[in-house]
Amino acid sequence: MKIYIRSSACISAQNTFDNDGFLNGIIEYNTTRLVAVEPDYKEFIDAKLIRRMSHVIKMGVAVAKRCLLNGNTEMPGAIITGTAFGCMEDTVTFLTRIIEQNEELLPPTAFIQSTHNTVAAQIALMLKCHAYNNTFVHKGISFESALFDAIMLLNEQEADNILVGGTEEMVDTSYTVLTRLGLYKRHPVSNLSLYDTGSKGTIGGEGATFFLLTDKPSPDNLAELTGLTTFYNPKDTEDIKNRITTFLEKHAVAFEDLDLVISGKNGDVRNDEIHEELNNSIFKNIAQANYKHLCGEYTVASSFALWLASNIIKKGIVPEVILETKLKVTAPKKVLIYNHYQNKYHSLMLVSAI
Repeated sequence: MKIYIRSSACISAQNTFDNDGFLNGIIEYNTTRLVAVEPDYKEFIDAKLIRRMSHVIKMGVAVAKRCLLNGNTEMPGAIITGTAFGCMEDTVTFLTRIIEQNEELLPPTAFIQSTHNTVAAQIALMLKCHAYNNTFVHKGISFESALFDAIMLLNEQEADNILVGGTEEMVDTSYTVLTRLGLYKRHPVSNLSLYDTGSKGTIGGEGATFFLLTDKPSPDNLAELTGLTTFYNPKDTEDIKNRITTFLEKHAVAFEDLDLVISGKNGDVRNDEIHEELNNSIFKNIAQANYKHLCGEYTVASSFALWLASNIIKKGIVPEVILETKLKVTAPKKVLIYNHYQNKYHSLMLVSAI
């Protein structure tokens, strides 16, 4: 059964939500942490509710509603989200109040909204959707796990027009902890020259991206999600090469059939060694692109890559700002996304023209 991406919507550190163009007006940052460009939420959420919603909940609800609007769909057949850290802002608020108030007279709101499935639940409440609702918390492959679940539901004909998304927010506390663990750079850099730094660490990011998946063909669909796989903690680069080759063979696609490879390079010399080796070997003769200099690094950043790939195929345009090689490509028909998070959680997504 073929799986199609009917529509998508995205909030990121770039103008990806309200912008009618495609990555027009790229925003340059000089920092170690990118923040999402947020829309006017009043268009999608009642003003009274906005005050009680945390950053990530507002992003998730607005993007989900915009995705449904783009797909001319009022009610999804299922709602599935992926997140590694969940609603960090509410979690930190609740834990702080425990200490400040000596575990007494604690307001319950922050605790209720601190759970990982809050975004999916809020979307369902606002839409009055009583269908299947699930959230995956699988660290660096949380979004891919949500996609797998949606694909199985479609293959089993349990639901159609499935709303699938990845959400993650960056708060001061999580940023500080992850910086101490060596994930982010210690000194500000320009995101547009991220790959020239040659130092350890990357830049933090956040965002929310949703897709409407269906098994019904339509000229209005953005693209076809041809293949998806994940793997954990590979032995070495040769193991990764073999897994990529096997993945493409499974879907009857040769390397020369690929028009574009979108990699998860993030400017960390330790992270990018794998991508450099692949780009100079099995991907050598294929146009290569990067995306994390636009959105930053976060656990579900691959959802931004899928948004990018599906729009590239639909619009037939590859923005110059993402290209790494001099190999130019116009109107790509097959795009491979390869991402890994801290060299443990690896994923491959194959996106094709309909």
